[in-house]
Amino acid sequence: MTHPDLVIRAPRAIVDGAEQAALVVVADGTITTVDTDPGALGRAPACARTVTLADDVVLLPGLVDTHVHVNEPGRTDWEGFTSATRAAACGGVTTLVDMPLNSSPVTTSPAALDAKLATTPGKLHVDAGFWGGAVPENLGRLRELWDRGVFGFKCFLLHSGIDEFPPLDRAQMEAAMAEIAAFGGLLIVHAEDAGTIDAQTPPDGQAYDGFLASRPVDAEVRAVAQVIDGVRRTGCRAHILHLSAAAALPLIRDAKAEGLPLTVETCPHYLSLFAEEIQPGATHYKCCPPIREAGNREALWEGLRDGTIDLVVSDHSPCLPELKRFDTGDFGQAWGGIASVQLGLPIVWSEARRRGLGLVDVVRWMAGGPAAFVGLSDRGAIRPGARADLVVLAPDDAFVVLPERLQHKNPVTAYAERALAGVVREVYLAGRRVDPGGPAAGRIVSRPGAPAAPTRTEQPT
Repeated sequence: MTHPDLVIRAPRAIVDGAEQAALVVVADGTITTVDTDPGALGRAPACARTVTLADDVVLLPGLVDTHVHVNEPGRTDWEGFTSATRAAACGGVTTLVDMPLNSSPVTTSPAALDAKLATTPGKLHVDAGFWGGAVPENLGRLRELWDRGVFGFKCFLLHSGIDEFPPLDRAQMEAAMAEIAAFGGLLIVHAEDAGTIDAQTPPDGQAYDGFLASRPVDAEVRAVAQVIDGVRRTGCRAHILHLSAAAALPLIRDAKAEGLPLTVETCPHYLSLFAEEIQPGATHYKCCPPIREAGNREALWEGLRDGTIDLVVSDHSPCLPELKRFDTGDFGQAWGGIASVQLGLPIVWSEARRRGLGLVDVVRWMAGGPAAFVGLSDRGAIRPGARADLVVLAPDDAFVVLPERLQHKNPVTAYAERALAGVVREVYLAGRRVDPGGPAAGRIVSRPGAPAAPTRTEQPT
């Protein structure tokens, strides 16, 4: 029997879909025992490291954020693995999956994946995996990246914002779906319809209403309908990224009722912010698809309540401050993206508790759900056999967001000066407490079952 190297006595923990007292025993980075019987906290085995938590904190599984733009290599002045994973750790995220853009090169070939992997040693404060990209130039060769361990393939249905990651038209999307379905893969889609957006007046100037009108609800609804039709035709498993338009929820509900292999995510900014509060020139709120009205926000919450929306992930998308065009406040010229990998847990918890929802729900949306989505069955829950990736959260403590204290590289945030509930007190990665200022102990993770999982960039824990 393996001798335990960590025991946590938690009067409050999220285990088996409930908040309850739990004795958690860890050996070699894996949870070996979770005892929730009455009196369990008094039966802790002898161990060199025993942590007894106070009644004002809750033990959670580490969050899994499957939508993060790290931007390394190539745009490390925007972000990088050191800063992004440090911010993730401070926010209770113990595993992230990096998007295939806005790095340079974009992750659309094995060589580009190698270039990304080569940048990671010594930089990962949490575990990291990778998405590949599906673009017109690599259709027919997606299996090469799949066999290298990417979790799936991202595509755009309109211009991505960078020319080196071009979109797929409808026929190309279905061709990609057919190809991916043949090897049991996954396509994740930025679902906004190019034709609908091209028909709008381009945004210009400081008025948020003009930017919002340029990315109408219909653009999302039509694109979601195209994805659903493609899934129906090909049988490909597909995922809708960063849903902002609640008007698409009926289509998604019907597709799921039909049994189609479709999942959907939304993001903290769509669940907490709303268009009516965005002031002229406040370009730190710009993202695509856009933050919509307060009524739309509440409808997204209903989609979470009823299970139509599966996941909540950050879409952490940072850039240089000057790219936000704070000098002019021009929504047409500013880069779109909101950096929030460190803040997702307190944002979602603050909003959930106002609506009578609990930490059990937050854990399902931000830990268990994302882990299951990418097939990482060894994390996302506190249970025997899972990795000991754990978060100690003080749910009733509050703090004010000060941009200069955030850990991502550039101090730009849409949440400046906002009071949020939920303070991350401690984070454990494979049973070892994470020190964001200390050695980086994260590892590369690959799609389970990948025949050529990367090993050369793994780091000792």
